[in-house]
Amino acid sequence: MTFTTKVKEELALLDLEPVEARIVLAAYLNVTGKITKNSITFVIENAKIARRIYKIIKETYNININITVRTQKRFRIKQIYILKINQKINYILEDLNTIKNSLESNEEKISYFKGSFLGSGNLSDPSTSGYHFEILTNIKKEAIFINHLFLEFNFNSKIIVRDNGYMVYIKSSENISDILKMFNTVNSLFYFEDIRIYKDHKNMVNRLNNCELANQERTINTGLKQLEGIKNLKKNHLLDLLDPKTREVADYRLNYPEASYEELAGIISLETEKKVTKSYINHHFIKINELIKRHKKD
Repeated sequence: MTFTTKVKEELALLDLEPVEARIVLAAYLNVTGKITKNSITFVIENAKIARRIYKIIKETYNININITVRTQKRFRIKQIYILKINQKINYILEDLNTIKNSLESNEEKISYFKGSFLGSGNLSDPSTSGYHFEILTNIKKEAIFINHLFLEFNFNSKIIVRDNGYMVYIKSSENISDILKMFNTVNSLFYFEDIRIYKDHKNMVNRLNNCELANQERTINTGLKQLEGIKNLKKNHLLDLLDPKTREVADYRLNYPEASYEELAGIISLETEKKVTKSYINHHFIKINELIKRHKKD
């Protein structure tokens, strides 16, 4: 079972108030329903969603619904549920259009999100790929309407034209997490957040490791560069120009070319039994570097 299916099935089982149910049906119809002069048809691949849509229609409009179940054997065997309405077509369409155009509260707009996602939504599994939430529709005005609702909630949504219509999509993991909270799909939210926290932690560890490796590389390069300069001073008998403390630091660099300033301070403190700090080492290397620069000019 895909993550999308898990979210949709959890969403389909939630209790809905009568007004919420009509809004869900309106959104579901607008993204995936087929409307003709004499009928409204829903082709649904999930039994739980089919039961939910059937229940909403039955309880809201008290009409008979023709149900056809087909077995599809392409790629894998699955049941296809076809719900067909032949009664009160104009009344139902007018009612659903009216309620869509009168969305006011956040709760009503969230109900529209729910119906749109149930109809043609897709949500990538965060454990196997990146973060991606989408709703498909073959009607441009519907894509613009859904995108506008998302923008009202400050979601970073965008519309892209696809071969099979228009896709409203979101890539932000924070936005997707907020949508699952709005849906009140608790189990799916916990799963998503567990994966997101794990990924964020893993990325943070990787960044820290990369920073540590970069720091180590800089330390080694600095030490080798200083080592080369000190060797040149020694070769030209110029180390005696340094004061005793600075000369001592230079000698330790010759013995420990890859040590950082902090490590070098610890080594000198341990071997000389006198407290030496990182700033002490830096101070004397300033003097050493000045002598190296003067020697290069000469």
